[in-house]
Amino acid sequence: QIFNENNDSCISEYHKNPKEIILKYILDGDEGQINFTVYKGMSDYASKISRSIDYKDGEVPSRVDFKLKSINDEKQREFILPLVVKIQDITLDKDEQARIAISIVQNIPYGFSNKTLRLSGKNSVIYTRYPYEVLYDFQGICGEKSQLLSLLLKELGFQTAIFYNQKENHESVGIKCPLEKSWDNSGYCFVETSGPSIITDTSITYVGGTKLKSKPQVMVISKGISLSKGLQEYEDAKDLGKINKKIEETGEINFFDNKKLKELQKKYRLVDEY
Repeated sequence: QIFNENNDSCISEYHKNPKEIILKYILDGDEGQINFTVYKGMSDYASKISRSIDYKDGEVPSRVDFKLKSINDEKQREFILPLVVKIQDITLDKDEQARIAISIVQNIPYGFSNKTLRLSGKNSVIYTRYPYEVLYDFQGICGEKSQLLSLLLKELGFQTAIFYNQKENHESVGIKCPLEKSWDNSGYCFVETSGPSIITDTSITYVGGTKLKSKPQVMVISKGISLSKGLQEYEDAKDLGKINKKIEETGEINFFDNKKLKELQKKYRLVDEY
C-alpha cells in the first residue's frame, strides 16, 4: 500500500504511475477507440510472477498449463475486467463484442520484449509477457497477444482456445463457432492476432513467405458461448483466399477481383505484412 501524510491507505501499489492508452478497433468497416488507463505498478507485478510451474516427480507441465497460468491470474484479471466492461458498454451483441476485442488486440503493434529470463548458469530464454504487460507496453508477439485476446474473449463469455502450429512456431486464437466454419474441424474459428485480419482467414502469408500448413494443436482455455451461425467474415475470408490464390498463381487479377480486394482491405483495414 501507498500512504498519504495522515498514514491513511489511499492507493494500492498496483495503481502506481497510471498512463492512458488508446485502443483502436474496426467494426463493420468503421473505426472506433477505447481510452483505457493502465498502471506501471500492475505491469511490474505481472512481470514478477514466476514463469515456472512446480510439479511432482514424473509430472511434466504441458504447454497449455503455462497458458492457463498466464491467463488466469486473479490480480491481473481484476485490472483487465474494466476493459471488458468498456467493450460491453459499446454493444449488447455478443458477436460484436468479440469482433471489438479481436480488433483491439490485432491493432496493438507487434513487437518483442527486450527482457530475458535467466536460467541455471549462463543460460537464458526470451521473456514472455503476461496479458496485462502487453496492454501496458502496447506491443506483443503472436503468443503474447493471443493470451491477451483469449483472456478478453473468456471474460466476454466465449469458449476459447489457443492454436499452436509447431512446425511454423506460431500461435493464434480459436473462438467457438459452427463446426463447418471452424479450422480443421476443431469447432473453433481461426483468429490471427499479429495484425488486422479476417476471422477464419487461414490463408495469410507471414514474413518470409510462411503459411500455416501443419495441423494445429488445440489448447482449450475456457468454456462458454459460440459465435452465431451468420458469420459474415467466413464468406469474406473465402473470397480473400481465392483472390490471393489467383495472385500467387498468375501474378494478376481481373477488375472485379481487384474491386473486391480493395473493399475487403478497407472493411477490415488489412495490412500487407504479418
